[in-house]
Amino acid sequence: MSDKIIITGVRAHGRHGVLDSEKVEPQEFLVDAILKLDLAAAAKSDDLAKSVSYEDVALLIHKVITGPSRNLIETLAGELADAILELSKKIEAVEVTVHKPNAPISVAFGDVAVSIKRSR
Repeated sequence: MSDKIIITGVRAHGRHGVLDSEKVEPQEFLVDAILKLDLAAAAKSDDLAKSVSYEDVALLIHKVITGPSRNLIETLAGELADAILELSKKIEAVEVTVHKPNAPISVAFGDVAVSIKRSR
């Protein structure tokens, strides 16, 4: 499938990480999601019901980030991918990237991210 809905930079604060301090003090996470689905009917009809609401996807991402604490962003990414697939049967595959720009790393860095792909 070559059609995609791409949502980038959904921001929320969560308490994810392996350190005790990360469980207490929220930090920013950013999520990108690429949804693969057939958009031909939506493009032809101009009808949202034939697509997937990116508002619904963004709200779901925000809810998961601000939800229960996870040790690994790998776990967070996997849960996000699974939840997005459950959102609509129209979604054939999804790729989710979780960015943790303020990860506690002892050297200078630009970003830490984990990407996970899931499909039906």
